[in-house]
Formats: sequence, structure tokens, C-alpha cells
Amino acid sequence: MKKVFKVIGIIVLVLILGVAGVGVYVKTALPNVGPAPEITLKNTPERIANGRYLAHHVAVCMDCHSTRDWSRYAGPMVEKGIGGGGEVFNKQMGFPGDFYAPNITPHALSGWTDGEIFRAVTTGVSKDGHALFPVMGYHRFGQMDQEDIMDVIAYLRTLEPVVNEIPRSKADFPVNVLINTMPAKAAFTKRPAESDQVAYGKYLINASGCVDCHSQTDKGKVIPGTEFGGGMEFAQPAGIVRSPNITFDKANGIGSWSKDMFVQRFKMYTDSGYAPRQLKPGELNTPMPWSMYAGMKTSDLEAIYAYLQSVKPLDNKVERFALNTPSK
Repeated sequence: MKKVFKVIGIIVLVLILGVAGVGVYVKTALPNVGPAPEITLKNTPERIANGRYLAHHVAVCMDCHSTRDWSRYAGPMVEKGIGGGGEVFNKQMGFPGDFYAPNITPHALSGWTDGEIFRAVTTGVSKDGHALFPVMGYHRFGQMDQEDIMDVIAYLRTLEPVVNEIPRSKADFPVNVLINTMPAKAAFTKRPAESDQVAYGKYLINASGCVDCHSQTDKGKVIPGTEFGGGMEFAQPAGIVRSPNITFDKANGIGSWSKDMFVQRFKMYTDSGYAPRQLKPGELNTPMPWSMYAGMKTSDLEAIYAYLQSVKPLDNKVERFALNTPSK
């Protein structure tokens, strides 16, 4: 019997040492995506213009890295302090910690090389080597065309410097350890020809991050098999808002929408007479940055529509709104 206990003790010790060894490896050897590339961009007007379009209307970097006025419908971006950061993604929203969108204006990035910004955006590793939590879609951005990423960086260099010091993001245990396993080397693709509408739409929808919100998630990660079927919850003071199903299921998705209906749903927010309305007390808001995506070119929205038609329809019925029950 003593011999059995001795063997068990040795096995337990080996397991403990093994787990400790893995923990040390994860904390010290990862993330390992390689050094920042040596890039010096020629910031041409064409590069900057495309970067602005992507940052404001496709990848919508400015959605998170600016201040949004949540007292108005769809939280329109506050024009002052664009890129100054500060939006928080916290435990109340279902994230495993408190994650702050950093300042991406020249005030914060002047000490970064183009290559260091490029590595952060496409692999999830910051200038000092620490891992970024993928609330920023670096896994998606690492699948884009390198030229598009470089265009965004060129645009960021033109922003007005905003003096805004942002708290450092903090992940809860065990994510504060596991976060080092999340960055990954990029797998770049070439932007498809616009004439290949479905492939081009797939490229745009990856850049736009539609799947990140229009799916069910667990601790900030998309649950496989729920892509585009809606159901992600956004907690607000008045209750919960859930993202809609945007697959082409006729009963519970957008299967009855025509292409024109889909495009118009966005373009209504570019109408000269449109102004985001003030919300009433206790009213739920939408996190969808309508006014930003509305600036997408009509042909790009049509390509996204074509791609969504190719996605497997999901019959997930989403209860969009759930108001808090007043306490007695």
C-alpha cells in the first residue's frame, strides 16, 4: 500500500511540475509571432484616402477608438477627439476583464514604428511585446490585404494628436495567463477583384467584423456554428439588447430582404435630414454604429449582401430586447 501511495505521489508531483512548466512557458515564451517588420510607409494621398475609408466605414477602427454619444440612437461618434480611445469592454458586457481601447492618435503612436503598429493590428502583439485581448479583431485583420492595413496606418498618422491617457487593460484569471496564447502570425490574403462579388463580399465582411457581434459568444469568443445567426447580448442600464440574425433564413433572418432593402437599411443614415435622436429615459440603444457603416460604398454593401446569401441560413430566433423588470 505504501508503494502505491508513493507512486501516486510521484505522479501528482510530475503533474504539478508539468502544469507549472506549461504556465511558465506561456507567461515567458509567448506570444511568439516574430519581431515587428521593418516598414516605412510612403503616405500618398491615395493611401491615406483608402485608409480613412477603411478606418471609418469598413473596419470601423474609429468605432472603438473614439468616444460615442450613447445618449443618442446608435451612439454616434463624437467628432472631437477622434482616435483618442477610452471605450471600455468589461465584465458587465461579458468580457473576462476590463479592456480599454487605446489612444491611436500620433500623441500615443509617435514612438511606434510603422512595423510595430502593423504587428499589433495584424497579430495582437503590442510594441512592448505583451499580448492584446482579441476584442480588437487582429485575427481578422491578419487575413486582410497587407496594403489595406498599411493604408489604415498611413491614415492614423494624419489624425490630430489627442492627449488622453488610457488605463491599461486587465484580464481576469485564467485569461490573464491564456491571453499569451491568443496572438497568432498573420495569414494575409490579396483583396479579391470587385467583379467577384461573393469573394469580395467575404473579404469586406471579415474586415467589418460583422461575425463578431452577429453571433453567439462566450467570454468574447464566437461560438462555432452560430456565425451570423445573431444572439450576442449587450447589457445596458435599461436591459439587454441582442444582435439580430443576418443569415438568409426566411423566418428568423433576412431571407425576405431584397438587395435594395439591405443597402437602404444602411444608407438611410446618410440622408441629409437624418440626425440621431435623443433617447428617452430607460430606452434601450443599439450598439450598431449605423452612421459609420452607412458611409460604405453602395457597391461594397451589395457585395456583403451577396456574400451573406452564400452563408448557411440559421433558424435562430432572437428576442432582440429584454427590458429590466422594475424592482418593487
